[in-house]
Amino acid sequence: MKKACVFFADGTEEVEGLMAVDMLRRGGVDVTTVSVMGRPWILSSHGIEMKTDQVFEDMDFEDQDLLVLPGGLPGADHLRRHSGLCKILRRFNEEKKYVAAICAAPGILAELGFLDGKKATCHTCRRELLKEKGAICQNAPVVCDGKIITGSGVGGALDFSLRLVEILSGKEKADEIRQAILYTT
Repeated sequence: MKKACVFFADGTEEVEGLMAVDMLRRGGVDVTTVSVMGRPWILSSHGIEMKTDQVFEDMDFEDQDLLVLPGGLPGADHLRRHSGLCKILRRFNEEKKYVAAICAAPGILAELGFLDGKKATCHTCRRELLKEKGAICQNAPVVCDGKIITGSGVGGALDFSLRLVEILSGKEKADEIRQAILYTT
């Protein structure tokens, strides 16, 4: 079974994080929600208190296939400032494992140097940063370039999440979910 971690912090955009968790679990992926706040409870960008499965410091990331970074502010800023998370992201990028980020979170990947010369999308609040760091910005809800998947924001969260399912569980499973949730594009 494929495994994924979705990271949460105070100020995380809950729809982007939970949409990825929901769709990946429907796709048969073992998903762990991980807080980078040193405690399992986080307060989302819209004031929803949420409990994660694990705290970053208690996790072992060795057998994970995918890391997912939701956006939201200041959630994405908390993720960027977490040195342990940045270390794991660098390792995944070096090992050519999947890393996904949506909304403001692709800015984290840009700052880490992952997007130089790569196609990517993000929320407009981070577009200039991505360009400054060498990304080739696309106007699309989701963009895949190698093992890096980026999403534009809440409006594209379902497309982003279904692409993650397609990558880890196959197109047939993603299409099955689209049909089950009555999603037509």
